[in-house]
Amino acid sequence: MQHPQSQSQPTRTRAVLAGIAALALFGTLAACSNGSSGSSGSKPAADAKPGDSAAAGSPAPAASSAPPKNSKVVMPTGPAANLTKTRDTKAGPIMMTTLAGQKSGVSANVWVWLPPQYNDPKYAKFGFPVLTLYAGGQSNGYNTWTDNQLPIQEIDAQLVQQQKAHPFIMIMPVQNLTADEHHSLDCSDIPGQPKMGTWLSQDIPDFVRANFRTLKGPDSWGLMGASSGADCSAKLAMQHPDLYKAAVPIDGDFKADSQLWKGHPAEQNANGPDKLISTSKADVRMLATAGGGSAYEVNVVKQWVAKAVPPTTVEYYELPGGQHKTSDFGKLIPMTLEWLTKNLTGPEGDS
Repeated sequence: MQHPQSQSQPTRTRAVLAGIAALALFGTLAACSNGSSGSSGSKPAADAKPGDSAAAGSPAPAASSAPPKNSKVVMPTGPAANLTKTRDTKAGPIMMTTLAGQKSGVSANVWVWLPPQYNDPKYAKFGFPVLTLYAGGQSNGYNTWTDNQLPIQEIDAQLVQQQKAHPFIMIMPVQNLTADEHHSLDCSDIPGQPKMGTWLSQDIPDFVRANFRTLKGPDSWGLMGASSGADCSAKLAMQHPDLYKAAVPIDGDFKADSQLWKGHPAEQNANGPDKLISTSKADVRMLATAGGGSAYEVNVVKQWVAKAVPPTTVEYYELPGGQHKTSDFGKLIPMTLEWLTKNLTGPEGDS
C-alpha cells in the first residue's frame, strides 16, 4: 500500500479524500431508534420541495402509528448508538461512534452525517438513501471524508437545494485497524486477520438500519471511494448486489495487494476487483473515474472498465488534466453525486 499524498504532490498514491459538512443529529437518535419514531412515510406537504428543510438541530417528530407491513420505509430497530460530535462545520457537526460488530467481531470507528431533510418534519415519515464513503490510504488515524479537505456534505446540501441530488445519509467507516500499511486489510476477510470485509458489508449496514430511517432493498444504497477506497467500493458492490445498487470508484488501481494475503492466493483472487470485474454476475452500476493527466492511470482504469460483463455495467469518466491527488478528486464531487442520484432511489414515503 502506498502512503497517501498531499494535495501539492501529483505522484500516484493511495490518496486521501475527505468530506466536510454535516447536520445536527445529536438528540435525534433516541427518536429515530425505535419503531414508534420516524414512521410510515406519507408524502410531504404539497408545498414541500426536496431542498426544503427545518432548522438545523430540530428533532424529528414522533409518529402516531407504525408503518404498514408493506412499507417501503425501514424504521430504526435500535438499540441507538452512542454518537458524539467530532467536529463542527459550517453546516453542522459530524458525529462518530465506535461500532462493535456483532457479525465480524471487529470494533472500529464510523462517522455519520444526516442531511437537513432527515430532521425536517415534512420528511418525518420518509426513508432516506444511504451513501457509504471509503477514504484513501489506510484511513486509520484520520478519515479524509470527515476533515476539511473535501466538502462533500456541503456540496450535497447545495445540490439538493438545486434539485440536482438526493439528500443522502452519509456513512464514513475506517477500513483498517492500524495506520501501518503492511497490515492493510483490503476491505476483506483475509484468512487469519480481523474480518474487515464482514464489518464493512454486514455490521455497517446493520448499524445504519438500527439507527436511521432507510428504504427496503438495494436500490437506495450506494458506495463511493477514492484510491484504495475506490477498490473497496468496486469490490463490495460486486460482492453484495443484495445490499448495494451503485458505486463510484474514483481513480482506483483495483488490486487486492495487501502483504497479508501471502499464502492465500485463492482468497486474494476472490477479493480482487481486477479479477471480479470479468466474472461478476452482480446487477450493479458503477462509474469509474481516472485523472486525464496520468496516462498510467487512464490505462489502468480503461482496461478495468473494458472487462465488465453484463449485468454489471461500468461507465467511464476522465477528468481533463486530472492527477491522483485530493484537490482533483474534489472537482469530481458534484458530478459523482449527480450520477449517484440518477442511479439510486431518493427519499420515499408510503403513499
